[in-house]
Amino acid sequence: MTTPINLSWLGIARLGLIQTSLGAIIVLTTSTLNRVMVVEMALPAMLPGFLVAVHHFVQLARPRIGYGSDIGGRRTPWILGGMALLALSGVVAAFGTVLMASSVITGSIVSFLGFFGIGLGSGATGTSLLVLLAKVVAPERKPAAATLVWFMMIAGFAVTAGVAGHFLDPFSPSRLLIVTATVSILAMCVTVLAIRNVEPSTYASQPIVEPEKPPFSVALKKIWQEPQARQFTMFVFFSMLAYSFQDLILEPYAGLVFGLSPGASTQLAGTQHAGVLVGMIAVAASGSLFSKHGVQLLRAWTVGGCIASGLVLLALASGGLNPEAWNLSANVFLLGFANGAFAVAAIATMMTLASAGQSGREGLRMGLWGAAQAIAFALGGFLGTVAVDVCRIWVEVPAHAYGLVFSFEAAMFLVAAWLGLGIGKSEQQDVEKSTPNFGEIAMQEVMAGRN
Repeated sequence: MTTPINLSWLGIARLGLIQTSLGAIIVLTTSTLNRVMVVEMALPAMLPGFLVAVHHFVQLARPRIGYGSDIGGRRTPWILGGMALLALSGVVAAFGTVLMASSVITGSIVSFLGFFGIGLGSGATGTSLLVLLAKVVAPERKPAAATLVWFMMIAGFAVTAGVAGHFLDPFSPSRLLIVTATVSILAMCVTVLAIRNVEPSTYASQPIVEPEKPPFSVALKKIWQEPQARQFTMFVFFSMLAYSFQDLILEPYAGLVFGLSPGASTQLAGTQHAGVLVGMIAVAASGSLFSKHGVQLLRAWTVGGCIASGLVLLALASGGLNPEAWNLSANVFLLGFANGAFAVAAIATMMTLASAGQSGREGLRMGLWGAAQAIAFALGGFLGTVAVDVCRIWVEVPAHAYGLVFSFEAAMFLVAAWLGLGIGKSEQQDVEKSTPNFGEIAMQEVMAGRN
């Protein structure tokens, strides 16, 4: 049996620093290198788009990574190994970008290897970190812990973008390499210090014994046969696909339909992120109720957040029909709030349900859900832009074309909400079945006495 653990808030914040480090490297590779390739190198935008897609699709390996950590029973080696690979791959990707100035083919090959490693490294670190959190965080603290860890990852995005951007000017290839290497080294050092002594031998989950070590394909098939794991996988895919669908089309919509300038549309993105933060905080604030209502509370936040997201998107679509009278900023803030609430509730649910079902398969479950999320993110932004382009071929008015896409996204959120209704119900039913009905027992005893 695993030793029960109640990690302190300081310990949770320490683990959150690992997410901050992960976010710091990711933002440099997916945003900064993207801009350098397109602007400074004058290369086609599809090249960095392809490389970023590689980083997402490689994370299909998350279930296998999680299974590997289940076999050993400890997550710390996977977190450290994943971060080391991520840090090294970030430098390799930057080096490949620099090489593109002299040879696009050679630079692209090196960058491909870098982004491939970034996908594997972030998958290993992120999956193992969530499993560790699920093991060491008390149930009533999981909503707040999920909020804190998610927020610290966003902080990693923001701080790195600002600080690294400062040191990248005036731009030069050597500066790009130095900044990327510095961020990668700092991220690795922070991870080593943050994970130290969090998972000593008495905290580690028990490794899978030899008779319970089936091949990965067999273990994955067994997990997929668990109704709870299968339904939650489908929920994660549909909800995250809908979540990412508007990533690349919201600001163009604000410009084309509402006439916002580039600066104003950028501020609109800030408004949305502010809403996400408030939604996350609202879920965290309900953590005191978690010990009493458990998974049901998370299910309410998750399903409610999806339904609210769908309704707000329908409002966004209808607002384009009368842009002069519509409060776009308030609409986008509410969208962010609903998105943030359901997303962090879903992460807390992952941490709660990872131990449901067959024991010793927490990493495999978390990896399965992480892979569904990664693929949904990879497809969502791209399919959103494709949907707009297709609609604009047949619909001349931009407001109508974008409105159709937002309405389709709303429908996906409603499908996700329907799938989310089943979250945790099998676990709840098992508890109810195992709880004696004292009224029935008393009646049976009375009847037995009469006979």
